Amino acid sequence: MRGGWQDERVKEALNLCLPANERATRLSRQTFTLGEFLDRNASRIALPKLHRKAIVHGHCHHRAIMKMDSERRVLDAMELDYELLDSGCCGMAGSFGFEREHYDVSRKVGELVLLPAVRHADETTLIVADGFSCREQIAQTTRRRAMHLAEVIALASKEGPEGHVERLPELRWVPDYAAAARQQGRTFFVATALTGLALGAYALYTVRRPQGRVEATK
Repeated sequence: MRGGWQDERVKEALNLCLPANERATRLSRQTFTLGEFLDRNASRIALPKLHRKAIVHGHCHHRAIMKMDSERRVLDAMELDYELLDSGCCGMAGSFGFEREHYDVSRKVGELVLLPAVRHADETTLIVADGFSCREQIAQTTRRRAMHLAEVIALASKEGPEGHVERLPELRWVPDYAAAARQQGRTFFVATALTGLALGAYALYTVRRPQGRVEATK
């Protein structure tokens, strides 16, 4: 079980590369998104209720190949008051949006529907997106962070149907990965600088240290 559109890639790869392999076929049939798994086991899983507003963005590959029916049924069972955006692609598309030559196109695609919807949403509204790239695009270009379906379920389980309504609710549930990356970058820079200074000092000491007199042997 995986968390998003990657499931379909796994299924496609298994079926294309190992079409006659019984174990590969069985594995492809046992690969689900979280939404699919919860939907298929709805009779055995009591989903928590959450009476909150949310906007939901489905990963474009997920929507095109797998649809969002399972996610809809899960969110309906939770009684979430949500809008499923007709947003197409977020624009990030894996590493596409990180590439310099594609950055402008990536932003323009995101600005068609998704990013304006996120910015205009009330600050107490949940932003839900399972796609990693989609969540990264939202985090990079708005002041919001999108929540994964699993995080929404965790919120409902811990806080109950009415929950604790607050501004930017995702701040307590979604780590600030960008800040963590910046901190790791600073830590790496400082560690590298200190290592360089230490090596430089050692090299200088080696060059300048007094040399003992060498006695000629006869």
